[in-house]
Amino acid sequence: MQIFIIAGEASGDLHGSNLIRALKARLPQTRFVGIGGPKMEEAGLELLFPSSDLAVVGVVEVIGHISPILKAFGRTTAWLRKERPDLLILIDYPEFNLQVAGRAKKLGIPIFYYISPQVWAWRQGRVKKLRRLVDRMAVILPFEEAFFRSRGMEVSFVGHPLLDVAKAEISKTEFCKEAGLNPEKPIVGLVPGSRKSEISRLFPVMAGAAEKIFQDRQDVQFVVPLAPSLDPGILESLSHQITKSPNHQIIRVVKGRTYDAIAASDLILAASGTVTLEAAILETPMVVTYKVSPVTCFLGRFLIKVSFASLVNLIAGRRVVTEVIQQDVTPERLSQEALSLLRDDAGRENMIKDLKEVKNALGGSGAAERAADLAMELIFCTRIVSERKSRSDTILNFRSGTN
Repeated sequence: MQIFIIAGEASGDLHGSNLIRALKARLPQTRFVGIGGPKMEEAGLELLFPSSDLAVVGVVEVIGHISPILKAFGRTTAWLRKERPDLLILIDYPEFNLQVAGRAKKLGIPIFYYISPQVWAWRQGRVKKLRRLVDRMAVILPFEEAFFRSRGMEVSFVGHPLLDVAKAEISKTEFCKEAGLNPEKPIVGLVPGSRKSEISRLFPVMAGAAEKIFQDRQDVQFVVPLAPSLDPGILESLSHQITKSPNHQIIRVVKGRTYDAIAASDLILAASGTVTLEAAILETPMVVTYKVSPVTCFLGRFLIKVSFASLVNLIAGRRVVTEVIQQDVTPERLSQEALSLLRDDAGRENMIKDLKEVKNALGGSGAAERAADLAMELIFCTRIVSERKSRSDTILNFRSGTN
């Protein structure tokens, strides 16, 4: 049996790796091929193309990154045409994945979507395309099941996969010892995201905010947790930006300890995205920030249908964390919001209480296992239908020959 799987971003790589492991436990002889990152490769994926070359956000950013995207699409469609796998699994990354789904549908390959595109947020017209192309969908946010069911899709809420992975491995004291931090002093995490474009836009502003916070409170320490999958060039650029700072000694960079760093922080400055849910699960207060190109922002005003940028606020249905967006993303504004939280113990406690409610709304652990069961069900239902059709065709041909 062969399964082709596509995850275009770092968060998808994590969730895809757990899904591969869950499927391997059920179907140990299965071959997995596709697009992903180091975690999926470690789980057993034969890498056709690295997801790190595809992770961009925004209309302008995608246009500037079109060459590797087209290359990945060409390799993918050629492989699907040649091998005709038993299942195609798509993880988020809708602009690319829906194009692939269109080709796979014509080839008769069953399609399972794990972690749906956020069409409820913008361009809701894509639901029609999803309904036409996707055979089964597993969603991970509590409000998504009702949204897609009301639009005629076969969908199941499986819970959020981060509940199984977003856990500190060591205590705050142990982490601080490793990172060279004082556990008795306040810690602010700087988490600029996993995409190159996010980091280049947000980290300089976050570093500037750290400078201003330090000028006001010289007891505050700063930590930058970096994913192991980040490109070495990005790490070098970040290091250069940090060492240019007059107070660069106040910022510690740690690699491969993201959850420990977030859990040890009194608050984080975070890019809008998966990390906001990770922080909610770890019950760490945050200030959320988001910035794209002016053109992408202008187009978004006409397309986006939700009131909040962060998943935390969307799930809560109200403002739980502060969002600093676009032109407001400055060192001054971020430092003001961070200092306000650091000074307000009662406000931080109220935010932690709200974050616990968001965490509880994400369902129970075992999302990858439930998704794997749905994927298996789709594979075997497709096989049964195919075998029945084959038998029916054989009988019809036999009767026709007899007559």
